[in-house]
Amino acid sequence: MNILYTASEAIPYAASGGLADVAGSLPAAINALGHDCRVVMPYYSQIRQELKDQLSYVTNFTVPVAWRNQYCGVFTGVVNGVTYYLLDNEYYFQRNGLYGFYDDAERFIFFSRAILELLHYIDFHPDIINANDWQTALVPVYFDIFYRYQQGYEDIKTVFTIHNIQYQGQYGLELINDIMGIPLYHTDLLSYDGDVNFMKSAIETADRVTTVSPSYAWEILDPWYSHGMDRELVHKQYKLSGILNGIDKTIYDPATDKALPKNYGLNNKAGKQTCKKKLLDELGMAGGKEPVIGIVTRFVSHKGLDLIKYVFEDILRAGYKFAVLGSGEKIYEDFFSEMHYRYPDKVGLTLGFVPELSRRIYAGSDMFLMPSQSEPCGLAQMIALRYGTIPIVRETGGLRDTIHDAGDKGGNGFTFKTYNAHDMLDACMRARAYYDNRMKWGNLVNTALKQDFGWERSAKQYIALYEDIH
Repeated sequence: MNILYTASEAIPYAASGGLADVAGSLPAAINALGHDCRVVMPYYSQIRQELKDQLSYVTNFTVPVAWRNQYCGVFTGVVNGVTYYLLDNEYYFQRNGLYGFYDDAERFIFFSRAILELLHYIDFHPDIINANDWQTALVPVYFDIFYRYQQGYEDIKTVFTIHNIQYQGQYGLELINDIMGIPLYHTDLLSYDGDVNFMKSAIETADRVTTVSPSYAWEILDPWYSHGMDRELVHKQYKLSGILNGIDKTIYDPATDKALPKNYGLNNKAGKQTCKKKLLDELGMAGGKEPVIGIVTRFVSHKGLDLIKYVFEDILRAGYKFAVLGSGEKIYEDFFSEMHYRYPDKVGLTLGFVPELSRRIYAGSDMFLMPSQSEPCGLAQMIALRYGTIPIVRETGGLRDTIHDAGDKGGNGFTFKTYNAHDMLDACMRARAYYDNRMKWGNLVNTALKQDFGWERSAKQYIALYEDIH
């Protein structure tokens, strides 16, 4: 089966979040099962020069953007056996950043239309086009309106995957005619609550809609989680399903990770203590046998940082240290900076994102805290388990699907249900009680290291979905 996987970012070329991890890992897992999954993404200026040097120029063509015709160059490269197509337009993609520009709508309208035009010029006929998030949400829409009955587009089916329902691509109705180039009689298809809504129109037109965990698939039918999209999804839930994301077990492997001071694994765990000692030294918190809680996250409210703020000093008094890495909203950066200033021997802080340090925190921490208000899937809790670090999470979205409380048989972490700071504190206290019982804790670490959240199982579920609609 041929699959064209469309995304606005993919590792190793460009990344700002979890979508890049998925687009860089899932296609390789699908190919390993005997299919041909290829990725198409923009050719950004941020792509490292050594990766650009490995690309080959294929062709160029023009893309209709309403009344304009815009240049599109095509470059291709192969990474991990996956063919990537990178679509080039200097005006749209040669910028300092991936998103956040005044004309993001036009940039990704161009990209979505270019993906479908590309099929005229490459020797690849997809059976399935899988679009992802609002940036490529218009692919199934344009396909439905302009391409479905064109020669060469026969029998293509479309899938739309929601990675984060908060970002829907909402813009003014004037886009329909002036930028999208879609006849105004399709306004009902494209509009939602008085605006153009890219995600809504994809849900309407795609053959199937997926999201990144089974729990998130039913959570987004609820107004609490849906950011207004529940009314649309309830009507279309017959085509909605959730498939859990995975992680790249080659990148995240404590037995081979070059970022770690000492490697370790299930049969030789001694290196984990070395990683903990070196992490504490690196963050200026040397000494002591206190458990270390790791936090690697974007500093935004839906990650549950308000809960952490509320009982942070209570957790410190319970005998914990913190290793914190992240950046985001100033209120949270200021809070962690103050805690680091007041408790330099207990709170290690690095503002920003340093990939090598993040893996040292996964390896050197005893526990990993994720009290999210909402979490479509979450990769950090799976990575923590891979490094033998025990997650403390709120039961929401993918966290509910992957982490089960240690009080239950086969549990691999500590969970709490309600969005409440003292329930989170209770989970931390239960984790501390386990930590103080060395035999119990050793068994829990063994359980964590045995977990398998690789992509193979998810890839089989995607293939089954593709085959079901084709």
